[in-house]
Amino acid sequence: MKWIFFSGLAFLFVGCNGEPVSIMETTPYVETIPSHFPYMQVSTQNPTTNEGVALGRMLYYDNKLHPNQAMSCSQCHDQSNAFTDPVVNSLAHINIGWSSTFLWNGKVEGTLEDIMMFEVDEFFHTDLSVLNNDDEYPIRFERVFGVTTIESKHVAYALAQFFRTLNSYDSKYDRVLQGLETFTAAEANGYDIFFSERGDCFHCHGGALTTDNLMHNNGLDAMPDDGRFTITNNPADKGKFKTPTLRNIEYTSPYMHDGRYQTLEEVLTFYCWGLQDSPTIDPLMKNVGFPGGIDLNQQDFDDLISFLKTLSDESFLTNESLSDPF
Repeated sequence: MKWIFFSGLAFLFVGCNGEPVSIMETTPYVETIPSHFPYMQVSTQNPTTNEGVALGRMLYYDNKLHPNQAMSCSQCHDQSNAFTDPVVNSLAHINIGWSSTFLWNGKVEGTLEDIMMFEVDEFFHTDLSVLNNDDEYPIRFERVFGVTTIESKHVAYALAQFFRTLNSYDSKYDRVLQGLETFTAAEANGYDIFFSERGDCFHCHGGALTTDNLMHNNGLDAMPDDGRFTITNNPADKGKFKTPTLRNIEYTSPYMHDGRYQTLEEVLTFYCWGLQDSPTIDPLMKNVGFPGGIDLNQQDFDDLISFLKTLSDESFLTNESLSDPF
């Protein structure tokens, strides 16, 4: 068998018997997701393959997505910050293969393929001629998608395949759920507060994903920002923003859609004593009256933060298969 090695991927051209072997051969991507996670829907039009994931990973870290080659996805979604950015306050790229609503105001709804089409065409305005005239990309796209001309759809599909691998499920919280570890007394108390009416967190942040992937006005301001209203023009949507995942929350500051809080202590202080009533506040924010929140004592306050830190997944922050391939 003759092999040609190309940036770490082997492309078969001639078999042992002299017969050509199709460069369209791809291998299904396999990932074992813990049983306490929900099922992830994958588009039948875009099955995840090892080769597609590798291609999407390259695109994620490549400035060639930008028409002036000035930035990449990774510049606003740094792995060491759980794929977010402390300056631009971008939503973290964590477990979004389970999402159907994207961006803080929910501008894009649908599948990962839909949000990636938005990113390619409307956010980056990708110059496809750059990819089509590249030395590597046409070969890779032909192998993954069987195309000789790269179009926006193919770029979006490759990115979507990589995004389906940006999964965090190896935190202490997960290991406790699997019976592999136990909480400390402080963490256990924080867990009980989180998943009860004492803390009132679980309504929006419950389940393995720690987000309901919905839009809420969580009582930040008496005169809230427009939020979802900018998309729907429905006054009832003022102040509504997407619920972010709390996974790796220790590493994803600043917090809230406008990045107004820098620490978890500031966030929890708001939920304890700072809720602001407004016409569109979510009914789930039922502790909006005096003292304006859940009013935890100091021990419970500290223990809830201890629990939130069990959602940190250091392996996700250092996983080389998710890092810059260049």
